[in-house]
Amino acid sequence: MLDKILYVFLAIAIITGVARLFINNSTEVVACPADLGTCSDGSMVARIAPSCQFSACPVGSDLVQESIMPPADTSFCTMDAMLCPDGSYVGRSGPKCEFDCSAPAVVPSEVQTSIEAKADLIKLTAPVAGGVIGSGEMLTGGAKGNWFFEASFPFILTNWDGVIIAEGYATAEGDWMTTEFVPFKATLNFVNPYIEGEADFMKRGTLILKKDNPSGLPEHDNALEIPIRFAP
Repeated sequence: MLDKILYVFLAIAIITGVARLFINNSTEVVACPADLGTCSDGSMVARIAPSCQFSACPVGSDLVQESIMPPADTSFCTMDAMLCPDGSYVGRSGPKCEFDCSAPAVVPSEVQTSIEAKADLIKLTAPVAGGVIGSGEMLTGGAKGNWFFEASFPFILTNWDGVIIAEGYATAEGDWMTTEFVPFKATLNFVNPYIEGEADFMKRGTLILKKDNPSGLPEHDNALEIPIRFAP
């Protein structure tokens, strides 16, 4: 009888020791704050354990605001992306977390700031910043008269690596000898530098609208740079 009691106490001691060892070695549970981060495309992201940093925004979008408390009916979209027919990528958005290839291109905040800083001198209406272009498309917009010389100004188109693949002149659609905005247009003719199957970053390019500067003096130089993407 005494032996059975000793065996029972020994079993209890072993079970207790194993339980304490399991508890001490278990992973600590991290509870992150329930606030949200707002991305530049309007979507929201949550904090992820264990670091409690905000998860990544959709492709082409940046975190622009933190610590927004979510409404009671807030839903979170997964962070996957879809390739659109024009070669661009979009993330899930909206209350139903759907892909929308018709949504406007997302432009990084620093690029948008640069474009807006020159809006009192020149504005491009087509192609749009971040949009996909193909050869033969029209370049249109408006610029102050002093952006032109002899009713035109030069533009260049580069690939992702800065190599010039096209250049030409945009022409004024009216009297350019004015201080007001004058419409302009040009045709973009180029050989697509992107080959299907190459890395996605190779679809990137830059359209540069240069102020005509017949003096050649660097203090009179100016340019508007617009990011674009080449169609696959």
